[in-house]
Amino acid sequence: MTSSSISAARSQYLLDLLAQIPDPRKKRGRRHGLAGLLAVGIAAVVAGSRSFAAIGQWAADTSVDVLAALGATRGAAEESTFRRAFAAVDATTLDAVLGAWLWTQSVQVRGRLVIAVDGKTVRGARDKDGNAPHLVAALAHGIGAVLGQVAVAAKSNEIPAVRALLRAFTNLTDAIITLDAMHTQADTADLIISRGADYVMTVKGNMPTLYARLKKLPWSTVLSTATVTTDHGRRTRRTIKVATVPAWIEFTGAAQVAQLRRTVTKKGKKTIEVVYLITSDATADPATVASWVREHWHIENRLHWVRDVTYQEDKSLVRTGNSSCGLEQCECALWISGDFAESLRHPG
Repeated sequence: MTSSSISAARSQYLLDLLAQIPDPRKKRGRRHGLAGLLAVGIAAVVAGSRSFAAIGQWAADTSVDVLAALGATRGAAEESTFRRAFAAVDATTLDAVLGAWLWTQSVQVRGRLVIAVDGKTVRGARDKDGNAPHLVAALAHGIGAVLGQVAVAAKSNEIPAVRALLRAFTNLTDAIITLDAMHTQADTADLIISRGADYVMTVKGNMPTLYARLKKLPWSTVLSTATVTTDHGRRTRRTIKVATVPAWIEFTGAAQVAQLRRTVTKKGKKTIEVVYLITSDATADPATVASWVREHWHIENRLHWVRDVTYQEDKSLVRTGNSSCGLEQCECALWISGDFAESLRHPG
């Protein structure tokens, strides 16, 4: 049971944000404010709740002082109240409100705001036809905060969803957008450049013609930069070479290409992977480009892994209305907010 109160300073910022979200419920019979319901739901999820029943139980077991700090001035709500509120709330607005706050908390990496974009399927929340929600998220390098996310439309894929997500941001000027090989698309490059940002795109075997042409460039004459890391019994050597973009590259704004070679040695077994990169940043040195690419994959261990393991989203069966998207955004946004999360896990 939570027995200690949460200071107003740790929760007021959350309530101020959530108060901006329109309440879709009918006024008649409304007992609990929407901001308080969402705040308590978020707190319960951060504290370990994995279902609406668990959220209701967390609220019932929580002290009056803690509930009041979270905006629940009329005490604990029932599980059904949380379920109806999360199902009815506009998940896009909730996403925008929390994402806007997290944008203000983002830090620059080597003088630039660097944003990794990637998608994840919530496998447990499949409907009767076997369809599961698939969300594309934008993660700020450095602090691992989710700046925004959009759902992939049915019978579509991540490519248009990524473009919709990038268009939703009010200001991308001077940002660096890192994307995996699926999103190495001319139209996506056009959009990023038109928003005043730069891109780092990866070229792998899924684009065989472009990959083959990049492979044939005279890389043997280009100086390389290498780094070595060791962790979990694995030794990884990353070697990168950067060259001026050839004239036949047709991506808008393309300024440099790079060859990145990863050599991994584990238990005496060596594996080598070679990928190519295209970036619109004309001034980035090899070490900087390599760091952007490496940090891009933080979206796997700082977001997807946290969702899968800490929040057990792949086991989530919540799929009513907007409940799945709403809870997921609460999770991915709030787990990064250090002091607030810690006060819930370890009160007092």
